[in-house]
Amino acid sequence: MAKAIEQQTAKLPSDLFLWAALASMGASAVLKVTSKPHTALFVGQWAAPFLLLGLYNKLVKVEGSE
Repeated sequence: MAKAIEQQTAKLPSDLFLWAALASMGASAVLKVTSKPHTALFVGQWAAPFLLLGLYNKLVKVEGSE
């Protein structure tokens, strides 16, 4: 199962996850300014998982999987 997931995610460009993290931070800032603090915190917390997924994606591309 993991091998199939890794093969599919390896097709994605690595910078996609970086842009997703930046977009979530930007969306969080917009939500904060528009007085939606709880939603802003929720969306802002997406940045770290996106960056971790990008790191995992990069490692799978470089090192391969078991």
